[in-house]
Formats: sequence, structure tokens, C-alpha cells
Amino acid sequence: MTRRKKTRSLADKVTIRTGKRKDYKKWRHENPDQVVSSRRFTQKKRQQRKLQAARKLARQEQGDSIAIHPESSTTTSEERDE
Repeated sequence: MTRRKKTRSLADKVTIRTGKRKDYKKWRHENPDQVVSSRRFTQKKRQQRKLQAARKLARQEQGDSIAIHPESSTTTSEERDE
């Protein structure tokens, strides 16, 4: 005879539940327009984006610029025409 597997929590078995995390997650999923991020979170993310943009600009300025249309290519096209 095999033993029944123990459940980790009784949360799924309870029918009436109030103020629990699972209920809150369900409510958030059903009402996305009422869910707003905290001010601290939005400020933190805004600061992170500013830092990321500054780092990207620094990388772009640091790198060597590549001449996409060097002057030597115009002379070769003139030689072909002659």
C-alpha cells in the first residue's frame, strides 16, 4: 500500500479566504487598471534608466568613429567611368 503525498499547504483546500496573497494576485490579474507601482519603485526605475542612458552615451563617445564613406571610394568610382 502506498502512502498519500502530503500537501505543502492547506491554502488550496480552503474555500473562504480573505486578504491572502493568492487572492491579491488574482485581483491584480483581473484589475490591471487599478494596479499602480509605488512611487519609490518608479523613482528607482527612472534613475536606473538615466544611468543606463548615460553609460550608453559614454560608450558611444569612447568608441572610434568609423568612416562609412571614405574618400578613397569616390576615386575608384571615377576610375570606372573613364
